[in-house]
Amino acid sequence: MKEMKLGLWAKYILLAVVAVLVVKYFSTILGALGAVWHVAFPLVLGAAIAYVLNILMKKVERVYFPNAQNKFIRATRRGVSILFSFVVIFGIVSILVLIIVPQLIQAFTVLIDAIPRVYTKSLDYFQSNSGKYSSLGKFISSLQVDLDAVTKKLTASLSKVVTGILNSTFSIAGALTSGVMNLVIAIIFAIYILAAKEKLAIQADKVVRAFLKKQTADRLYYVLKVANRTFSSFIVGQCVEAVILGCLCTAGMFLLHFPYAAMVGAFISATALIPVVGAYLGAAFGAFMILTVDPMKALFFLVFIIVLQQVEGNIIYPRVVGSSIGLPGLWVLAAVIIGGGLGGIVGMLFGVPVAATLYKLLSDQVEKRLQTPPGSR
Repeated sequence: MKEMKLGLWAKYILLAVVAVLVVKYFSTILGALGAVWHVAFPLVLGAAIAYVLNILMKKVERVYFPNAQNKFIRATRRGVSILFSFVVIFGIVSILVLIIVPQLIQAFTVLIDAIPRVYTKSLDYFQSNSGKYSSLGKFISSLQVDLDAVTKKLTASLSKVVTGILNSTFSIAGALTSGVMNLVIAIIFAIYILAAKEKLAIQADKVVRAFLKKQTADRLYYVLKVANRTFSSFIVGQCVEAVILGCLCTAGMFLLHFPYAAMVGAFISATALIPVVGAYLGAAFGAFMILTVDPMKALFFLVFIIVLQQVEGNIIYPRVVGSSIGLPGLWVLAAVIIGGGLGGIVGMLFGVPVAATLYKLLSDQVEKRLQTPPGSR
């Protein structure tokens, strides 16, 4: 008994010493963790890419001659499925870029050209009607003086800005090169994971069974199973919902003769991947683009988007995404807000499936405890 107590006290003392060391060298430990994360980031990104592509790859493998006995077809099934999955993803991203970027450049060009003309016309109008708008005309005139002063200051500081840009060119080029290299490493790592996923799963199972008790291992596998089912359903449902919303928006804008229909529809389809708030971000962007052409159509566009959002929120999203992950709308909104506050856009993307996983695990645990007699808990 004394030996057990001494062993327990030794554990408490060791934990206390570790806690003191962590507090004392917190900045050093944090820096070390940051360095490890910087090195491991391409591998983590590759694992994430492999997980997403695996959803598509499994569907391709089911339709790529699933019952064929030919050795060549069976040997190439995995490679062809991986290649097709990458081609599909790359094609979708390329189409979005080709649709959005040219029209975005055109819209900003129109906006930059229109601002001086609108300002000059407004200034001439208020000055010619100074009797009607005396106070407003004086305010506009004072703005002109201020704008002239700002223009001179901007011109004087232009050389400094150019110098700063030139000085930062090398650092920007280095960052871009590092990002491209990380992406290339992540893609290569993802291909290796997808090509040998069964072997990796067997190896991981051996490690888990070797170091964990059977009950703990079974519990871990249950949590991973729930998380995998939730994340897979969320990714598939969110992509389907984004495509439906983008197609409806594009079709509606074409029918109502709104400008930039293809670009705004594609942009809303891309931002709709962010739960709840993504479509509103796309709507704000679309209204701003249409505003550069016709302010009245921008107002009508907002009305159109509000109607479309009601259809999407009450009919499409609950059927396509909400039912697939089993998370009530209240907690979806809470997950988006908390995830966005903690991790920005990435937090918004992962907040909902993480919350759905925790919700499912907690619900199962609550039901299990309610079915257990109070005396045996």
